[in-house]
Parts: sequence; C-alpha cells; structure tokens
Amino acid sequence: MTRYNSLKEAILRIEELEKENSRLQEELDYFKQRKASGRQKHNDKWLATYKDFVACFESGMTIIEIAQRNSISERTVYRYKAYYDSVKQNEYVWR
Repeated sequence: MTRYNSLKEAILRIEELEKENSRLQEELDYFKQRKASGRQKHNDKWLATYKDFVACFESGMTIIEIAQRNSISERTVYRYKAYYDSVKQNEYVWR
C-alpha cells in the first residue's frame, strides 16, 4: 500500500482509480450484455423444444418428421434423443 505525503496526491490517486473503475465497469457491462456463443444448455427455449421432442418421439414420429415439425436440425433431434435415452436409463436404475 502506497503512502501519500499530501492530501492533493491522495485526491489525484482517488480520481485516477475512479476513472479506472469506471472504464472497467463499462467493460464488464459490455461482457454481461454480449451474447454467449455456442449451445445454451437447458434454458427455457431448450426445455420447451425438448418437451415437444419427447411428446413427438413417444407418439411414434420419426427423427426427420420431428426436425421438420419443430424447425430444428436433425443433429439437434439426435442430441435430444441421446439426452432422452440417458434420462430413461437413469430412471430405470432408480426404480
């Protein structure tokens, strides 16, 4: 910790730190508002499409039909199916 010899030096240092704090706060706000890249795991949108997938899959629809119905890629449907299979497997273990 630095000691200041006069009140004027201390006030100047406080002003510098306030400017730096303001700059860093703006940078933090930028990163908070920025959209995260990549897949978002298990948010509301994901849960809604997953529940719709489960309903369609259990009613006997094919992967392609589910993808077209929900306007999602087949790869996403396969991801949902893998998750569905793991949940069902764990359900069986817990019974």
